[in-house]
Amino acid sequence: MEDLRNYEDLNYSLDSNIFSASSDSYSDSSTDSSSDISTEYAANSYNSSSSSSVSASSDSVHWHKTKNVSDSKSSLGLNSLGAPLLSDSRDLFRPASRDIPPKPGVYKWRDGDGRVIYVGKAKNLRNRLANYFQPLDQLHPRTRSMVLSARSLEWTVVETEFEALTLEYTWIKTFNPRFNVVFRDDKTYPYVAVSVEEEFPRVWITRNRSFKRARYFGPYAKVWPLKHSLDSLLKTFPVRTCSSSVFSRAHRTGRPCLLASIGKCSAPCIDNVSQSEHRNNVEHLVGVLTGSIGSSYISNLNAEMKKASDNLEFERAAKLRDDISLLNTVLQKNSVVFDDDVEADVFGLSSDNLEASIHAFFVRSGMIRGEKNWYVERNDEIDDSDLLADLLTNVYAEYGNSYDLKSHNCANIKQIRDAFSDIKNASAIDSVLRAKATRTRHERQESTGREDLLAPISPVPREIIIPIELCEERQKELELLLSNIRGSKVTIHVVSRGSKHDLMNRANENANQALVRMKSSRINSIEMRTQAMNEIAQVLGLSNAPLRIECYDISNTIDGTYQVASMVVFEDAIARPSEYRRFSIHGEDGAGQLDDLSALYETIKRRFTYNEIDSGESKNNSSNSDRNKVKRRFAYKPNLIIVDGGKQQAIAAKQAMLDCGVNDVFVCGLAKKLEEVWLADGDYPIIFKRDSEGLYLLQRARDESHRFAIAYHRNKRRKGLLKSTLNSIPGIGLAYSKRLLSVFGSVKKISSASLEELQKVPGIGLEKAKNIYNVFHK
Repeated sequence: MEDLRNYEDLNYSLDSNIFSASSDSYSDSSTDSSSDISTEYAANSYNSSSSSSVSASSDSVHWHKTKNVSDSKSSLGLNSLGAPLLSDSRDLFRPASRDIPPKPGVYKWRDGDGRVIYVGKAKNLRNRLANYFQPLDQLHPRTRSMVLSARSLEWTVVETEFEALTLEYTWIKTFNPRFNVVFRDDKTYPYVAVSVEEEFPRVWITRNRSFKRARYFGPYAKVWPLKHSLDSLLKTFPVRTCSSSVFSRAHRTGRPCLLASIGKCSAPCIDNVSQSEHRNNVEHLVGVLTGSIGSSYISNLNAEMKKASDNLEFERAAKLRDDISLLNTVLQKNSVVFDDDVEADVFGLSSDNLEASIHAFFVRSGMIRGEKNWYVERNDEIDDSDLLADLLTNVYAEYGNSYDLKSHNCANIKQIRDAFSDIKNASAIDSVLRAKATRTRHERQESTGREDLLAPISPVPREIIIPIELCEERQKELELLLSNIRGSKVTIHVVSRGSKHDLMNRANENANQALVRMKSSRINSIEMRTQAMNEIAQVLGLSNAPLRIECYDISNTIDGTYQVASMVVFEDAIARPSEYRRFSIHGEDGAGQLDDLSALYETIKRRFTYNEIDSGESKNNSSNSDRNKVKRRFAYKPNLIIVDGGKQQAIAAKQAMLDCGVNDVFVCGLAKKLEEVWLADGDYPIIFKRDSEGLYLLQRARDESHRFAIAYHRNKRRKGLLKSTLNSIPGIGLAYSKRLLSVFGSVKKISSASLEELQKVPGIGLEKAKNIYNVFHK
């Protein structure tokens, strides 16, 4: 059979580690003109040693060869890369089997715009990728849709399956591919953070673990119970929770904050408590929150209360009584299910053909410290075992960023703990201080059961209990990953009897109930959302339901200053805050536009100018790497654009799209009060029924864009007013303002700076420093 495709030129750039094949053009042989298929093998060196990161480097070696293959290969039924023809779009980039290494690795599929749409890993890349080039009728519908959407394939070779697992996780988090399984509610957990390197450590709750000079305890399943427990414990252990700037200001003025007045801070900022006393409070507060101390500590407090009562110290006895009552309240929120030394995460699973629900109980020191539920839409290719393994990877792999995952010989975590006590500052010959620190540790061991309450605790428990068996290969991968994160052995297993089995059954029951609730809510929700989108399509005359809707609004002051715009996104009639964008309107002179129509025109034009930006990295444009790091920015075209306003606003938006070469996106304006829908070429408004679900969806999008625009405008105006405060200070012009901002970083930090700190800025003498200080401290 005559070859359906003519391939003229072939460019090669070869190496063994990473492959990329992409199509520039395509033509059928029935046409007179032939097309060129450009294929590129981008070779990136990969260092798999334990000291390097698990990623491909940017150093590439290329060689090019041009060859006419249309005659030699078309007759053999091969594509330009030497692979058998499949008579579909996969022929554009299908590599020859001999070019795929039979080694472990991670692969990425990209669509025609360069977006990563799927990431996977393989023990043997050649065998795994061959599965994607089977006849289409043998592929699962989801896989078939993915390979037909793809226009290029890349892979990176690694040394071990363990490195493939960590690299796959990194890429999924980086690119958020649309065809990978997404676990809903897969967000970062809250932690208790302690700034251990400060003289008076601060305790706070955070989801961000990027602050290097802090230790983190957790994770916790829910933030509100954690905040309530911390707030309650501050009455017993009044420790510092304020930021460094607040602490410094209180220290300068000699006036503590409100928390000191209500007994929730011991006011170390005014030397109201010694460093050792404050540290002791911090240790015990964290110990109670993390479950490191509990009944034994309360027993000691009971003994102290009795002793104080016997010595007629009734006020102290009453204080201890209140502390004991509060601690019991906090500790009794957790169910005691095991022995004190048990650390385990217990998972339950419930699924059907379409969805699955997974529930987990987090057990620390024999108590349930939290629980969590995940919900995921099923892929028929993934069985329950693989689904559970994927979830475990998602849950725990993020913690690996704080540990050395590249080395297979990670030191035991106990070897890298540096005790937060006096001993860390003791030299080898300072025997007195060392003996004192040792004695302090022993006393703490006797009273709490732990030598160092602020030593790091691994987020991964010693054992993970699951309801079904994993395949042997994946279980070994996960146990290796988790053992490296923890620094000691982690086991994953199924239990068949005892209290752990009972808790696993409870997790299964909770997962089943969550699945039932989710399906019930989804039925109603899907019906309403589908009805709303269908009504919009019917009334506006759209050929398809608007699955992606973008809405724009302009906000500024009466005089036109601080002009901003907002873009909000609704997908499947659900708001997607991660897709929201905000714009600062520039205008031709950088001072903003003359009117809202010009501002709207600029906004729409900027949005579609950047429509082709990659989702995370670009294989053809390394010079724009900073821009390409913007994740999914303007990644997909909308089906419908809504602008806040009437016909003139719709005309401005449509003209901006036409000037960008976009003519396949429907645009309308939604006017306030009368809620009329205007088209750019319509003489009369379109009126929806007042009880229409379609109108309600349009209103929600319009109101959300209005809210988002106002929030950004107020924030920008506030910052502008603060900066104008600097310009109003005598002797401080533009040059000095820039110098101050470069040193302190923000006007807020300048306002809290002392005279001495202000004088350290080059060119700021005593007189200018006084002028600045007086403006902010009137």
